[in-house]
Amino acid sequence: MSDTLLYVAIDFGTAYSGYCVKSNAPGKGSQFRDTEWGAEYGIRSCKTPTCIMFDSDGHFQCFGYAAMKKYTNKASLQGNEYFFSNFKMELYKNTDINRDSELTAFNGEKMAAMTVFAESLRYLKDHALLKIKNYSEAIQLQESDITWVLTVPAIWSNAAKEFMRKAAIQAGLVTESKPERLMLALEPEAASVYCKQLPTDGFVGGEEETMRLDQSSGTQYIVADCGGGTIDITVHEVIDAKKVKEVYKVSGNDLGGQNIDRELKSFLQQIFGDECWKDYEKNHAPELQKFMFDFASAKCADENEGISFPCSYNLTEIVKKHRGEDIASLFQGINGATWNDGSIDIEPAKFRSFFDESFRGIAKILKEIMKRAELHIEYLLLVGGYASSKILQDYIKGQFGRKCKVMCPLHPQEAVMVGAVEFGMQPEVVMSRICGLTYAIAVGQRFDESKHKTEKKFFSSDGVAYCDDRFERLVKREESVGYNETKSHIYNAINFDQESMIFRFFSTTRLSAEYVDEWGIDQIGSMTVPMPIISGGTNRQVRLDVRFGSTEITATATDLTSDETDTVIINFMRK
Repeated sequence: MSDTLLYVAIDFGTAYSGYCVKSNAPGKGSQFRDTEWGAEYGIRSCKTPTCIMFDSDGHFQCFGYAAMKKYTNKASLQGNEYFFSNFKMELYKNTDINRDSELTAFNGEKMAAMTVFAESLRYLKDHALLKIKNYSEAIQLQESDITWVLTVPAIWSNAAKEFMRKAAIQAGLVTESKPERLMLALEPEAASVYCKQLPTDGFVGGEEETMRLDQSSGTQYIVADCGGGTIDITVHEVIDAKKVKEVYKVSGNDLGGQNIDRELKSFLQQIFGDECWKDYEKNHAPELQKFMFDFASAKCADENEGISFPCSYNLTEIVKKHRGEDIASLFQGINGATWNDGSIDIEPAKFRSFFDESFRGIAKILKEIMKRAELHIEYLLLVGGYASSKILQDYIKGQFGRKCKVMCPLHPQEAVMVGAVEFGMQPEVVMSRICGLTYAIAVGQRFDESKHKTEKKFFSSDGVAYCDDRFERLVKREESVGYNETKSHIYNAINFDQESMIFRFFSTTRLSAEYVDEWGIDQIGSMTVPMPIISGGTNRQVRLDVRFGSTEITATATDLTSDETDTVIINFMRK
């Protein structure tokens, strides 16, 4: 937006979150971002853990490293705090997400999901504003001076994306009256923007290359955003130095880096037994959380290296209580792990096997893309925190290195965050996208006995027979839609005294249908435009303009007689 002074991008991740700020003022192009997360705990990181804690009354206490440290320090806990971690995945898993959805805290108690997400975003917003204030005391910001960019996985449902927008409004990033001050950026698209402008020495082992992506018109490349929760994949083609277009539908799964965590837990449960492990999870959850947090760095080890970690005293005592035997005896006959004087050693081959399910899931999607005859992929870009794993990098290079050049930025965990702020400033950088669903509205058509259902017949005020609930397609699945491209349709009043027109929007994986109440079709929103001047009878018209090419769908209905309008970002949540 031309009147924006600052763009602030919040990369809200499953495992880690952060933000990036960039000025839009002339001569102020340098970006600054918080690179000191965790400094008070002896940690230097560009992001902070996506963890949040509330007190026993449900009041916000802390976020990030502070929440992690507080939760894993027994002396600081009262025992009834609400602690949430990795909760972003609920928006991927929950197909019926709505304002009343709840999340379960580590203490087993429930809290409104909207509160958990909104308070997390509020903390990141306030942290960014304080950073901006400290950066320049001369900056006197008003609400209208900032445009916020919030990252979301491209493979999320439209309802999940809408949930994040509502959470951002509740967090105070924007108001209901000025929703345009918040942009949603699709994570792999943001990463694509980041990678496209990188010099070759910005990639691992890229010093020997002589060309970068933004210099090669027609180049097609895959961006695989490998995060903690999801794998989010898009395919872009370079148009010119500043623009790309999407050439294949987004795809992905939930086999991100935390799948390796689940595999490790499953292996440890196998060693210690269900009874012991469940006791440990229930009664020593903070200790287990700290262990899994420390394990995150081990995932970046070389596949020829094993891992070793001390076994906690509490776990050894639980083994004695339930099994009455020395813990070393549990490792007899266990393939891939040994007991080493108080530590658990996991051999390289066993450690590498924890990645197998995730690798198979990633490879399956990439192979499906590679075999498309209309595509000619030249590069495969690995980004996201999980992409920091040398094991993942080596696997992808081994599987696909002969088909295309596999590249990974030197700082893959920053790609989405930094790219998002660039995307916010230039959303037209993605010139077109592939629709993931077919979108339609319900319309009334003149009744035709030969093709319309009798039960759908109704009569207008002048006695004309119409057919209700007809499926009128606006855009079809896998259709390419240009950025800011608007589909316009004209609709006539049906009744002489009609004072408004209601539009009901639907989506489906089907390419077409006859009626909106058929199988596989979901209503995703509605809007009403006033038609106060009724003197024209049925000769009055309403124009519906629907914009699909952005990361969200915007609909505007205009009564052409009175010029009354209604504009909505379609609400996909069902409640």
